[in-house]
Amino acid sequence: MTNSNAKGAKVTSTSTAFQDEFARASEAAEFIRQKIKVQPKIALVLGSGLGGFADELQDATVIPYAQIPHFPATSAEGHAGNLVVGKVDDVPVAAMQGRVHYYEGHSLLRVTFPVRVFSRLGIKAAFFTNAAGGVNLQLEQGCLVVLKDHINLQGSNPLIGPNDDRFGPRFSDMSEAYAKDFRALALKEGKRHGITICEGVYAAVSGPSYETPAEIRYLRTIGADTVGMSTVPEVIVARHCGIKVLAISCVTNMAAGILNQPITHAEVLETGARVRGQFVALLKSLIPRMAETLS
Repeated sequence: MTNSNAKGAKVTSTSTAFQDEFARASEAAEFIRQKIKVQPKIALVLGSGLGGFADELQDATVIPYAQIPHFPATSAEGHAGNLVVGKVDDVPVAAMQGRVHYYEGHSLLRVTFPVRVFSRLGIKAAFFTNAAGGVNLQLEQGCLVVLKDHINLQGSNPLIGPNDDRFGPRFSDMSEAYAKDFRALALKEGKRHGITICEGVYAAVSGPSYETPAEIRYLRTIGADTVGMSTVPEVIVARHCGIKVLAISCVTNMAAGILNQPITHAEVLETGARVRGQFVALLKSLIPRMAETLS
């Protein structure tokens, strides 16, 4: 493991707090490394109602977030708060059962801390999932949307502040935040399984209130297909750290103003549970294909 005082490592600022983030991520990674049996190749971040996939991992080690040094604890319903390290068809993966969110009161630095830990674990690819509202009128509840791009409307960026070059460059390229080959694989595997799947643009908002009908009309006008309260900060940090990204939204509800009914978190969890079988089948077939591109 690279020492946090590695010779030649450059920190753009003398901010002690941010320099410590590298040490904290390294400490958390080392703690995880001592607990697990395999070296994970791909990280999975499982959103609302989708964390059950981690139960499908073979030869798994379960580590509660509360045990991992400096790891933020989730409080959102539908997020179990465990890191599960095991295998999918002989591919070693690290799966997060739930994530923390900006709306829970965490800074974006804390929200994205697990991604920096993954980078210190040597993970080269990350698969983010989320529950999202359908903005595009052609989407249906329960369909899957492979993200091809995003719009960050959370009012901040997780890279604001001093830059530590040991994580990545000061100015991070986002021209292909979501890897084209991963996206093609996801669409191909989804269609092979008979899943309703397409590509789209995800808008990230801060939450926790759901959007108003007027806000949804605005999001549709600027090109969003789905909307949610996560994923984008994690993707930004993953790309900053050189981690290759795939992300898929499960449309768990149609956004405000589309259907004549209120939006509830219970609906989000119910839809996630309903599509769990399809989602598990997709992930099981897709992860080995993703791993092949990393060899």
